[in-house]
Amino acid sequence: MTHPHRQVRFGRAETELTRLDDGTILMRSPEALDTYPQRLTERLTHWARVAPDRVFLGQRDASGGWRHVSYAQALDAVRNLGQALLDRGLSLERPVAILSDNDIEHCLLALAAQHVGIPSAAISTAYSLVSSDYGKLRHVLDVLKPGLVFAADGTRYGKAIAAVVPSDTEVVVTQNPLGNRSTPFSDLSATVASDAVERAHAAVGPDTIAKFLFTSGSTGMPKGVINTQRMLCSNQQMIVQSLPVFAEEPPVFIDWLPWNHTFGGNHNVGIALYNGGSLYIDEGKPVPALIERSVRNLRDIAPTVYFNVPKGFEMLLPYLRAEQALRETFFSRLKMIFYAGAALPQHVWSELEELAIATIGERIPIISGLGATETAPFALCANWPVDRSGIIGLPVPGQELKLVPNGQKLEVRVRGPNVTPGYWRMPDVSAKSFDEDGYYMMGDAAKFIDPERPDRGLLFDGRISEDFKLTSGTWVSVGPLRGRFIAHFAPYVRDLVVAGHDRDDLAGLVIIDIENCRVLCPDLPPDAPLSALVADPRVRARFRDLLGSFAAQATGSSSRIGHIILLDELPSLDVGEVTDKGSINQRAVLAHRAALVEDLYAAQPSGRVITAEERIAHVA
Repeated sequence: MTHPHRQVRFGRAETELTRLDDGTILMRSPEALDTYPQRLTERLTHWARVAPDRVFLGQRDASGGWRHVSYAQALDAVRNLGQALLDRGLSLERPVAILSDNDIEHCLLALAAQHVGIPSAAISTAYSLVSSDYGKLRHVLDVLKPGLVFAADGTRYGKAIAAVVPSDTEVVVTQNPLGNRSTPFSDLSATVASDAVERAHAAVGPDTIAKFLFTSGSTGMPKGVINTQRMLCSNQQMIVQSLPVFAEEPPVFIDWLPWNHTFGGNHNVGIALYNGGSLYIDEGKPVPALIERSVRNLRDIAPTVYFNVPKGFEMLLPYLRAEQALRETFFSRLKMIFYAGAALPQHVWSELEELAIATIGERIPIISGLGATETAPFALCANWPVDRSGIIGLPVPGQELKLVPNGQKLEVRVRGPNVTPGYWRMPDVSAKSFDEDGYYMMGDAAKFIDPERPDRGLLFDGRISEDFKLTSGTWVSVGPLRGRFIAHFAPYVRDLVVAGHDRDDLAGLVIIDIENCRVLCPDLPPDAPLSALVADPRVRARFRDLLGSFAAQATGSSSRIGHIILLDELPSLDVGEVTDKGSINQRAVLAHRAALVEDLYAAQPSGRVITAEERIAHVA
């Protein structure tokens, strides 16, 4: 028996398509984009008037209870903080830099800056707390030249501030002041707004820069993506028309996704503000030490829509499976599950559906799309119930899509009011990011689910820059191959780096899922190093078996991985192997670990290499 999906009203899932003589395909929604505000904080003013007592932000306080900020309180705070920023002479040339995690003060300060036309930039906490050389943080601050730096906790961020923030730049902290070096956040919030705030707000227009979002540095040092008010406001209108569920009733979110990324900072915060919703800040994360905080919050807050990355859903499953009360709260008013950042493994997808059916008797629509920091981020969306991962849908209202033949793939390019004008203080890079018709070149590839029926939508087809040829001239499509490998090896693999450029065959460097691999070795001490785990015969035997069955399924040299090494050293942020959001830079890993690649292809490989020779011989 196929159980129905919970009823949710989606927008139109239609497309207009034009094929050009050179093979280029143009697509757009037949639905026009409705009008939208000139500035995002108009919505804050609206909801403060219409629903002044409704919760806008919620966050746990030191006692473990919930601290709430209503729309009316938020508007008052934003106006007062805006005055404090104006008093300091901050501007486009002297913006606000925010170093710390999501919290109420962070959100109010960023909105205050937007309200009076001063850009802000939320900067990855990894650059302050994980990096050992502060190289990326120093680069970002050199690009921004901020007039004010905010960090919630002076003690936690003190070393980074001392290392990279100029001594003449004001530092504001919420707690644990840095002696005479810092200003209490309470001093800013105690400022009383004057008519100057309204004059500054009235001067904010569609082309005013609202914020800078720095890319994660997967292709070098982070680039500052310009986000204008037009981008933010038009993108929220695109979301509402594609997913009317957000406008039908005030949405309620419990969300950890960091605001220095476009998914959390633009998409999710923007949906709450645009539609008068309530955003509860989740201090947890999908890592072993913090996932239980997220679970604790979900015991209290029943979301109407739940956003996460695939790993977040995977780590939540054991708790949903074990706790009936948690399941009942989680699914009670949930209308949609939205994932982004990577493909959702099919076993995770299936179990989410099974748990929903067991709890409420129906499935919850699971959807995704395709976007980028440069598109604010919503560009394509599969806004209809689908049954598998990887479907990115169709261009949303107001978004123009160009699919350009590139080798064996179709390269994705987009144009619309939600697309960035470029990168801050990088005119050459900006110019190279757009084609002759003004389309932003995303670097992604897509393919039709059914070429004869384009209205059925598109599938993600990997990153153009990752693909390469074997010596035979055969193209290797890294993204889909990586996805199949991770799915086949689930739940033991976090990621795969594919080697084989100008080689005869494919090999891989494997980043294991540490917690799930430890299950294979229950007697291994919890504090055993990663090197001991990947060398354990039980782990190696499991990977050898899975590698053999994966090789047996291969249809040719471009889908056959015959030898792997399990990495005993995690990818490094400082050398660019991994981004702050956990994405792997394939080229950087291969370059930095060239000796391991040579070992994979050696005539007499070391004992670290795991092979599946007998299975490869069978399918060769």
